Amino acid sequence: MPKQTLIILAGTQEGEEGLRRRVARLPPLPLTPLSPGSAVPGAGPPRGRVDTPGLLECRRCRYLRTGRACCQLVGALLAALILVCSSVSYGSAGGYTGVPGQGGIYYYMYGGAYSGFSGADGEKAQQLDRRFTQLKMPLARAAMAVGGALLVFSSALILVGVVRLPWRFPAWLLLEGILDTVVAVGLLVALYYFFHHLLGVYDSTVCKERAHLYQSKGYQGFSCSMHGAEIAAGLLGCAAVVAFLLSAGLAVRGYRVVHKLKQKPEHTYEP
Repeated sequence: MPKQTLIILAGTQEGEEGLRRRVARLPPLPLTPLSPGSAVPGAGPPRGRVDTPGLLECRRCRYLRTGRACCQLVGALLAALILVCSSVSYGSAGGYTGVPGQGGIYYYMYGGAYSGFSGADGEKAQQLDRRFTQLKMPLARAAMAVGGALLVFSSALILVGVVRLPWRFPAWLLLEGILDTVVAVGLLVALYYFFHHLLGVYDSTVCKERAHLYQSKGYQGFSCSMHGAEIAAGLLGCAAVVAFLLSAGLAVRGYRVVHKLKQKPEHTYEP
């Protein structure tokens, strides 16, 4: 073998051994796992980002991110607000009920205004208040019952979606769409009768005589017109109708999607 070749080989072997010695003397690099979005090995997660899974990332809670679940949550919230507004109308008898029986708060709220009623006028005011309350109580109770029923219905639909029943039995989505449509139509009818009978109560002779009695003493706020809680209950009912109709449409759309995906077992998608 030529002398030059031997010199080159010897130099190469010495270079490799020296490189190994230098690498062995280097301190070990810290090993950091790759974070999502990081393209450099050993780089940490970007600032302001947390890699822990969110509450809605679990298998059962993913349903709460769907459009159908959002409509059902909105329906439950509106039903709860209807229940609250109806309870306000149910709990307020209104008018003169006697200052001694109401305590200091009721007295100072009106500045001792009810001291103007005495004798026959006080008894008549109490009688008119009782009759007016008896006219309104059935409507208030019916509105509270409707609000409670809607709240239970919406909560049941949310629970059914969380336990993945529509994925196991796609026909449930068609039944859910039918139920949502029936509830929306029934709520429209209930709203019509609610305002029809409520306007009839405010147009009755009892309400007009009661308002005239209070106005004769200089008191305001007892006119024969709907108050804010009753108007709010009607507006919330209209919003609930829209929410249930949207939920019905999304349920039918979800049935079509599930029916197609059931024919492709490789997909594991839940609407």
